[in-house]
Amino acid sequence: MASVPYILQFDQFGSPSEGFITTTQFAERLPFAMRRVFWTYDTPIDVLRGNHANKTTEEVLVALTGTVTVEAETKAGKNTFTLSSPVTGLYIPAMCWTRISFSPDAIVLCLTSTDYDQEDYIHSYEDFSRLIGRI
Repeated sequence: MASVPYILQFDQFGSPSEGFITTTQFAERLPFAMRRVFWTYDTPIDVLRGNHANKTTEEVLVALTGTVTVEAETKAGKNTFTLSSPVTGLYIPAMCWTRISFSPDAIVLCLTSTDYDQEDYIHSYEDFSRLIGRI
């Protein structure tokens, strides 16, 4: 399991005249066994999503349409990523605090390593900072 976020590239098949398909068929390229899939859409531009970390869940975010900006913080530091292509994903490790902003037309797909469990979420930035040894 990686401890820092990083960009993944997915294979794209097709052509401009026929359209394209991107697939997770080659699942060994994902950094975890996929357990759950969900998507976020119609997020108002002034809403900042995320604002949490997961204790054990790993994720890959893909902007299917539009653009999302992800601020990601781990024990190793902070990084900002911009996703705007359905062939690019962002791996988010466990214990990574995220803040995500969306363009008005953004649809974001999320692949996760676990099923939803409210107990896995850290909603307090102070608690997150304490757990990673920052305070």
